[in-house]
Amino acid sequence: MIPGDTIATATTPDGGEITLIRDAAGFVITSDDRVLMASRKHGSERAMAEVACPPLQTHERPRVLVAGLGLGFTLRATLDRLPPTAEVVCIELIEAIAKWHRGPLGPVADHPTDDPRVTLEIGDVTELIKAIGPAEAFDAVLLDVDNGPVPMTVVGNWWLYAAAGLDGLYQAIRPGGMLVVWSVGQDDLFAGRMQEAGFATEVVSVAPRSGRRVGSRYGQAHVLFVGRRQAAS
Repeated sequence: MIPGDTIATATTPDGGEITLIRDAAGFVITSDDRVLMASRKHGSERAMAEVACPPLQTHERPRVLVAGLGLGFTLRATLDRLPPTAEVVCIELIEAIAKWHRGPLGPVADHPTDDPRVTLEIGDVTELIKAIGPAEAFDAVLLDVDNGPVPMTVVGNWWLYAAAGLDGLYQAIRPGGMLVVWSVGQDDLFAGRMQEAGFATEVVSVAPRSGRRVGSRYGQAHVLFVGRRQAAS
């Protein structure tokens, strides 16, 4: 049992249970007593936007997908680094998390779902990626729906990290665009699959709290798999 006060519980699409807990350091969301995310450690989530968004600040109308609302830190950091003309789609599988953002979680990341640039969708990111055509492609996709390339929240997410899913993600990103995948740790095989899908791939290790790069020794660091699609010639 995770210590703290239970604020709410909900059932995941595959029958598991998630719990919103308030503790001395803020909020924690657990899945069947395993910590999914905690407000005291959000540096690496914000780092996703710090990597992906600077090249988009001069775009006339950048379009970004944030996959996984969570506690809202990635979405907030994305909004803070994009122009007023940006379009941001945020997809969250678990409807209860979106509801919690209209209640106790709203202030945690300064109400990112209230921003008029945001379209919040409740659904499965795998289905969204499969359905995207060239007209709906994104300049950046920030993927944080699992603990990394080994799915934890939803078993069906394995598709995202396999060759077929990476091919789909490649097609869902405009030429010159970027994919950033959050992971709790390193995975050389996944980095190799990104390269095979056509992405110019970099593996960035970041500190969980500050989001700063921590060099080549990973230790307890989180990892961002950064893939760039070649710009149109």
